[in-house]
Amino acid sequence: MSTGSVKTIAVFLALFATRAWAEPLRTVHDAARNRLWVLEADGVYLHEAANKTRFELPGWIYATEPYACSPDLAVDAQGAAVVTSNIAPVVWRIEPAKLQVTKHELTLDADADKDVGFTGLASLGQAAYLGVGAYLTAILATKYQFGLGWSFP
Repeated sequence: MSTGSVKTIAVFLALFATRAWAEPLRTVHDAARNRLWVLEADGVYLHEAANKTRFELPGWIYATEPYACSPDLAVDAQGAAVVTSNIAPVVWRIEPAKLQVTKHELTLDADADKDVGFTGLASLGQAAYLGVGAYLTAILATKYQFGLGWSFP
């Protein structure tokens, strides 16, 4: 194998490992303005006519599909793009005319002491499931003389 072939394979593997050929996270076509917005792992790209503009999102982090829903990208009535994070309560607004990105952090006003939001939603489902299981196990053990071994798989 020649040195040129090894270099070609190394470049190919480096591009593949850095997700250079990965699918975009979101794509939105703004037909009214003939624009294409593409949300990638490293920022947002605006394709307008023959121009391609990259917008960096300050503080941009996201989780991949198996762990959370994908981040979202939408276009508002003024033609600006709005990007949401799927990890942090943050929204970015991109003004293409001004080439400006603004970051808006979302906060809870009335319930600042509560742990709710993207990952801290209060859920009583598991507690109810555990309570019903314990209650039924106690009834089966006391009234119908089922041993506790029957409640374990």
